[in-house]
Amino acid sequence: MSRLQVKYKEEVVPALIKTFGYKTIMEVPKIEKIVLNMRFGDIKDNSKSIQLATKELEMIAGQKSVPTKAKNSVANFKVREGMQLGAKVTLRRDRMWNFFDKLISIALPRVRDFKGISGNSFDGRGNYTMGIKEQLIFPEIAYDQIEKVRGFDICITTTAKTDEEAKELLKLLGMPFAG
Repeated sequence: MSRLQVKYKEEVVPALIKTFGYKTIMEVPKIEKIVLNMRFGDIKDNSKSIQLATKELEMIAGQKSVPTKAKNSVANFKVREGMQLGAKVTLRRDRMWNFFDKLISIALPRVRDFKGISGNSFDGRGNYTMGIKEQLIFPEIAYDQIEKVRGFDICITTTAKTDEEAKELLKLLGMPFAG
């Protein structure tokens, strides 16, 4: 069990029960999954660059990625149906907890001029989405091995029913919200 899982069970669950008055432990929100999504808008024609970007995402996640493909053709964007436009990784259970721990304790503090993350990126159903501007903040990526600085999206899916519950859950787990 990771450090954050222990913290969740011993500290976060009792605090959430006290704050929101849940009747059973099953009502307490938890993190369900974390999805990392990277788009290849500028390199969709260069297969070597796509492979390098996919490899970087897999190194960060510690798990194999799934390619995301175009559902239909769009002539204005020079996109054909079935063309690979990105890659995504869905993390659950132990890998999810390890990635979340690495994100809040190692990666986010390495962001230049970091003052906390926005608390406004909840979707209304208790899920949080954030963007990472450069993959270099993760310790698995070495500066001299990358081709280009790329960003990706991180979507944290929780079982919380409201944004307030989800924000409190993430805050108690150590997510550094600004303000």
